[in-house]
This record gives sequence, C-alpha cells and structure tokens, in this order.
Amino acid sequence: MSTIVAKSSILLVLTFMLVFPSVSATRNPFEESKPCKRLVLYYHDTLFNGTDATNATSATVANITGLDREHKFGMLVVFNDPLTKDHHLLSPAVGKAQGFYFYDMKDDYTAWFAYTLVFNSSEHKGTLNIMGADLMYEKTRDLSVVGGTGDFFMARGICTFQTDTFQGDYYFRLKMDIKLYECY
Repeated sequence: MSTIVAKSSILLVLTFMLVFPSVSATRNPFEESKPCKRLVLYYHDTLFNGTDATNATSATVANITGLDREHKFGMLVVFNDPLTKDHHLLSPAVGKAQGFYFYDMKDDYTAWFAYTLVFNSSEHKGTLNIMGADLMYEKTRDLSVVGGTGDFFMARGICTFQTDTFQGDYYFRLKMDIKLYECY
C-alpha cells in the first residue's frame, strides 16, 4: 500500500512540474538591455596640499599607514567635487560629488569609493548613490549605482570610471559614464 502511495506522489509531482514549468528552478539567461537613462559627467578632484585651501575640493582625513607608503594604504579622503559636462574644470558645474574614498591595498593602487552625486540644476534634480572598488590600473572600472532620489528615484545601474587626467598627487579628473538600467 505504501509503495502505491509513494509512486502516486512522485507521479503527481512530475505531472505538476510538467504542467506548471514556472515552478521549476529554471531562469532565463541575463539579457543585456539598453539603459533607460545615460549621463556622461566629469568629476574633478583637487586634493588640499597644505597651502591652497581656496581651490581644494578634497582633503585627507586619515593619513597613510606605516604598512605601505608607496601605495597610500589606509589614506582616507573626503570630497565635495564639482561635476561638469565636459573635461574643463572651469565649466559650469551641473552638480557635486560628495563622499569619500580610501586606498585599500598594500601592493597596488586601488581605492574604494562611496559617494552621492547631488544635482540641483534646471536639467536634473535629485541624487545618485555610487559605491565600489576603483582598480586604478585598469583602463575602465565599473562601480555600482545603488540608488537615488528625485529624477533618479530608486535608480540602479553602472558607473564606468575612466581616468581622464592625473596631475601628481593633487589633481585628477575622471570621466564617468553612468548607465541606469532601472528607472522609475
């Protein structure tokens, strides 16, 4: 009697899986889609060098550790950097990048970023939150867009960094290609 019940149960489960295939654990492979919104902006960082407080947009708040001075391991920088639509520092700002980065490897130049793009212009209002690892030795690097407000409410996507210029320890410019795949 118990073998008849077991066989009937197995047959019922298999029939159920054939009739309702969505119940099975199969997923469609990821299909890359076109972004619902795209922005290309330039991020200008001018690190305070001890003498030029007027033009500085970022400052070191935790110094390099004694573990590795060459790759700035442990250095923490906070910033309030201008964003422009082109690579010119003196172009009109379309927003600000506000946050921090810190150098997180002892044997290579890499940093971890967490920041908010704050827009308050006629074109965009709101914020975008971006975070992730910046593997500086790569030509392009992807960071995650993890949310937003206003025009970018609950946005999700990718921010691709590309170093546009680097002038010693005190100025760099990043080209940010921001592709949003979830827009509400």
